[in-house]
Amino acid sequence: MDAMEQLYQQIILDHSKARHGGALLTDYDGESFQVNTTCGDQVLLRVDMDGDRVARIGWEGEGCSISQASLSVMHDMTEGEAVADIDHLAGIFRDMMHSRGDFPDDLLDELDDASAFVGVAKFPARVKCALLGWIALADAIADAKQK
Repeated sequence: MDAMEQLYQQIILDHSKARHGGALLTDYDGESFQVNTTCGDQVLLRVDMDGDRVARIGWEGEGCSISQASLSVMHDMTEGEAVADIDHLAGIFRDMMHSRGDFPDDLLDELDDASAFVGVAKFPARVKCALLGWIALADAIADAKQK
């Protein structure tokens, strides 16, 4: 394993142990419950909106280290951001997850710590694990917009 792969693996391990945003919001505008039926990973994610920004994100989840770490990294990248910017990042992350690990460096740079999941893209069975939180976030934002 090269140094970059070790760094990526460490980011995933760190975030799976110290889950950022890993507590439910009691005051929120939208929520989503998602389950990965392939492996049983699940998340309940809530968002508090401030206009077109996601002011706060809180979640509770169970599952593998990939799903939990992805939720933690996603929280750090998206909390406080405009929905348009979140949509942009989510699109890049989704494209990376479907790249089978062959993804342009300039786009990896945009993803910051989420680029650590590029290696996960080589394992199609784990892609849904990494995408679970992103799907929940998009659904919770949609739920908030409906209300």
